[in-house]
Amino acid sequence: MHRTSATLTDGRRIHYYDEHPGRVRESAPHALTQVPAAAASLRRDPTTQEWILMAPHRRARPASGRHCPLCTDSPREVAEIPVGAYDVAVFDNRFPALAGRPGTTGQADGSSLLTSAPAPGHCEVISYSNDHGTTMVRLSRSRVRTIVDAWADRTQELNRLDGVEQVVCFENRGAEVGASLEHPHGQIYAYPWIPDRFQRMQETALQEHLRGEDCVFCRVLDAEERAGSRVVVQSAHWTAFVPFAARWPFEVHIYARRHVPDLAALQEEERDDLASLYRSVLQRFETVADRPLP
Repeated sequence: MHRTSATLTDGRRIHYYDEHPGRVRESAPHALTQVPAAAASLRRDPTTQEWILMAPHRRARPASGRHCPLCTDSPREVAEIPVGAYDVAVFDNRFPALAGRPGTTGQADGSSLLTSAPAPGHCEVISYSNDHGTTMVRLSRSRVRTIVDAWADRTQELNRLDGVEQVVCFENRGAEVGASLEHPHGQIYAYPWIPDRFQRMQETALQEHLRGEDCVFCRVLDAEERAGSRVVVQSAHWTAFVPFAARWPFEVHIYARRHVPDLAALQEEERDDLASLYRSVLQRFETVADRPLP
């Protein structure tokens, strides 16, 4: 994987992850210059004390239509990635749900009961290919490996930012779950807090540790491998399985078979193996319905 970075003319950063070196790009490529003012905020639910993210400005983000902003042959006033061919590209989201630095205090809206605050953090878009018509399943194993490297690299870089507590790489596919573009892509969020589910998982792991138990995730992996009935596919370094307490009609978890802290800590052979197994899991999802699953 070979990374090159540049600053777009509107000040946002873009990073190219190529499988082979040698591609020459403009030092400051053209990009959209009109960046909407970020209007995201956090509002606290007084009945649960949870902070809820509000990002109404994202309604203005581009949607699938005549021209795709992730395709390099789109008009210059539309294209987000204004270069020729690329393998994988990551750039600052023009419509971020999280933006700015942490530390600003909240404000009451009419009473101390209704409290809001800025939504700091950082959001990026990752385009898996310059081919509009492909999907992660159709990509080569080497391209999926490049995506894995990009996930790991951005996780490492964003974790270095002040105030970042959790980096999450994810993909929404299909209008049913809010994806506005058909082009194969995902997103990377750097949260200034640990999202609720991850927080509960961390607290559970800590409680188990204080009771003298081994890592709860390692024990779950061992239990699922011994049971075998929910294992979807295994490899040298990974196991994919339907969890015992699945929350969704279609749900598969992928666990590393070595205890590692994050994607950036994966060794070369583990990343190779993840690329193969992840694509295999997605291919299996493609066989269970008569249309692409959201």
